[in-house]
Amino acid sequence: MSNDWEAQRAFLAVVREGSLSGAARALAVAQPTVRRRIERLEASVGAPLFVRAPNGLIPTDRAEALMVYAETMALAADAFERSASAEVGKVAGTVRISASEIVAIEILPNIIGPLMTAHPELAIELSASNRNEDLLRREADIAVRMVPPVQEALVARRIGAIPLGLHAHSDYLAARGHPGSLAEVEEHALIGPARNSPILRVLQARGFLPEIADFAFRSDSDIAQLAAIRAGLGVGICQVPLGRRIPRLVHLLPDAFSFPLETWVVTHEDLRDVARVRAVFDALVDGLTRYLRS
Repeated sequence: MSNDWEAQRAFLAVVREGSLSGAARALAVAQPTVRRRIERLEASVGAPLFVRAPNGLIPTDRAEALMVYAETMALAADAFERSASAEVGKVAGTVRISASEIVAIEILPNIIGPLMTAHPELAIELSASNRNEDLLRREADIAVRMVPPVQEALVARRIGAIPLGLHAHSDYLAARGHPGSLAEVEEHALIGPARNSPILRVLQARGFLPEIADFAFRSDSDIAQLAAIRAGLGVGICQVPLGRRIPRLVHLLPDAFSFPLETWVVTHEDLRDVARVRAVFDALVDGLTRYLRS
């Protein structure tokens, strides 16, 4: 099998997008180019890699077996591009940050902004996902995590415990009244996940909001839940420092319900002396510490 990275990139794009047209858009090339690359790879492998279905192209068993290697190569290629984007001792080039939806969208832009102003040659690639991206495989250069890292090759700084609390918009409370206890909260319109989740399991362990059916508004997206709280749809969980920044959001029963969210900034030990990574790492530690204390 020949070493044809362009064909392998096309293969991975088709797997991810489910069609030649989607892969072409993702790669910014023409659709016939993607088709030729897939045909070239299939000829090299000696077997078909996709079958047509009503909803697009489905990977064959052979393709499923090859996917893990293509994904590893793609991660290595992305990490190579970031590493080669600037000199090691210069705060320039690309740094990829992984963080949860709420942290990435609601908190990090205000922290990153001054850093990018100070270093105009610095580029930030931000992944907003509740999945912990693998720093050892270089899926990201830096991660903001809510669990302590366990791998020895990682360097981590603990920010502290960001408190979570029950919140509702003042318009909602004006219409429905302020709950005076956790029992009264359960009588309100509740905002929460659509499926089982770590935070739901914590709540269930405490005997509060035990069933999915208790939620009037359900979404597995933390951003959607926050939007629902902002829109006055009911009572939901929000980071307390973030809630203080949102106009007319009210923190309910702080003495009766609080949940600490341990927060860490993490990078790979091989990157800690790279100037651009160190600058971003330090900025995140400083900015998140200030956020926690706000």
